[in-house]
Amino acid sequence: MAVGSIIMLSFLLLFIMLFFYFVPLGLWVQSVVSLGLGPISIIDLIRMRLRKIPPRLIVDGVINLNKAGLPSISTDMLETHHLAGGDVKNIVIALIAAEKANIALTFKTTTAIDLAGRDVKLAVETSVYPKVIDVPEDGYLAAVAKDGIELKARARVTVRTNIPGLIGGATDETIIARVGEGIVSAIGSSNTYTTVLENPDNISKAVLSKGLDAGTAFEILSIDIADLDVGKNIGASLQADQAEADLRVAQARAETRRAMAVAEEQEMKARTQEMQATVVAAEAEVPKAMAQAFRDGNLGIFDYYNMQNIKSDTGMRESISGMEEAPSKNPEDNN
Repeated sequence: MAVGSIIMLSFLLLFIMLFFYFVPLGLWVQSVVSLGLGPISIIDLIRMRLRKIPPRLIVDGVINLNKAGLPSISTDMLETHHLAGGDVKNIVIALIAAEKANIALTFKTTTAIDLAGRDVKLAVETSVYPKVIDVPEDGYLAAVAKDGIELKARARVTVRTNIPGLIGGATDETIIARVGEGIVSAIGSSNTYTTVLENPDNISKAVLSKGLDAGTAFEILSIDIADLDVGKNIGASLQADQAEADLRVAQARAETRRAMAVAEEQEMKARTQEMQATVVAAEAEVPKAMAQAFRDGNLGIFDYYNMQNIKSDTGMRESISGMEEAPSKNPEDNN
């Protein structure tokens, strides 16, 4: 009898535990006290439990939204977002913050931003309290003015969230890249570096006028030049490098011309040797011709001697004329 009573008591306790698990009376009482009998019924709480949705999360979200003046958001909407993988607590806080700050933010837009992987709570906070982005994140931006002087700049960009642009809009990296490009372009279009140093706000105005926040998740409020330093004389360095390169090209061309001249000289020497060889070969034919003339009777012995005398005479005259034309080794004779 005692065993049967214990078994019955155990089943009763198990039934009570399951009943209160699937029928969260405490949450229902809390919702009734906070919202009345209409918004959340006991059936809704049981359905949440069966669908493995935390009832506490949904009930707290609906109560907070109603108290903040957003009664149009029902439990079904929050349940759907939770089942889609969204952060219900985060969007509730974001909707309440947007309502208090008079920011036009609908439930559909909020859930879309959250499901897209963006922190919608942080986005609303940034919309209320703008944040500052350093451009670049580390170091300086190097740009060269038209006079060839390098300037190193660092800017601080104040932005706030563009709520409609959060879905599909570019992030901080795009803002940093665009502003950096705008600063380099503004410095590069300046005639002298002194103009930039005198009026650095001209850079900010030029960059702001380009609408660099188009297609991004932010709205640029201001661009302030935080630091501006003078770097190297890039123009002079480039001219020196160009002059050195031109010198090397000229030297290479001169070396090419010298090599061609040497080659041509060697070719002329070879031609001279060839012509001298031809002359020697022709002179070697003279004795043969004379011998043939003797044999044929066309040349007599007296003719041969006369030719030798003429040749000797000519050689003597050439030697005498060469000695007369040669300059004297004595400087006094030259004078």
